[in-house]
Amino acid sequence: MAGAANEIEKLAELVEQAKSLVAFTGAGISTECGIPDFRSPGGLWTRYKPIEYSEFLASPDIRLEAWRRYFRLHETMRGAKPGRGHQAVAHWVETGKAAHVITQNIDNLHQESGVPKEKLIELHGNGTFARCLACSTRHELDWVREELERQARAPACRLCGGIVKTATISFGQPMPETVMAEAHGATEACDLFLAIGSSLRVYPAATLPLLARRWGAKLVIINNESTDFDEMADLVINRDIGETLSAASLSLANHFRSKTSPAA
Repeated sequence: MAGAANEIEKLAELVEQAKSLVAFTGAGISTECGIPDFRSPGGLWTRYKPIEYSEFLASPDIRLEAWRRYFRLHETMRGAKPGRGHQAVAHWVETGKAAHVITQNIDNLHQESGVPKEKLIELHGNGTFARCLACSTRHELDWVREELERQARAPACRLCGGIVKTATISFGQPMPETVMAEAHGATEACDLFLAIGSSLRVYPAATLPLLARRWGAKLVIINNESTDFDEMADLVINRDIGETLSAASLSLANHFRSKTSPAA
């Protein structure tokens, strides 16, 4: 317990000293919300061969299978609420301590926790709606599901007839240049980079902690398991993410109250 307390105090100290921090989050921050890490053993991506973007574009049958798989995945996200980690990060954004949240997640939980759109960079898109790949028209998932059930085939865009896909980045799909540029800009400007709940094995997202370190920011890695970047970090915490972040947030609040309370 003493080790955990010391790590939390060190984390709180680094957050307090930071002028502009970036929270970079992966699947681990959402597991306490009931959303599994799909890359872990037994997860969706270990049970099914991932569908490549090129396959999705080329075959109506593959598109139908991709949508059926996605709705199985979506059931695990439906009804999920932000956890303690999301709430702690949202509080740091609200108080101006965190300049941006960069996330690999598609579950929309950072938005639901109160992080404003202009502070959030979604590297892999958002899984709560769909878009036409031709004209970018937004389509709601309920409509897609109804079309699948009615026609037994992947739906086409209501506006232009183009291919409709979840508003996420699939395997083999190019990362939007504007999104990566925003992420690089936020990373370059921060003085503390918190890598939270990410294996740091999915590229190009995993380059961001390395860039932060090269650009002079302190690096903290909070994850249930070790990562390849642990040796370069200023602090590594391999403990429960929600518990760690909420405890650090509470420690900061207590420290602030102690500094602002009038002397007895």
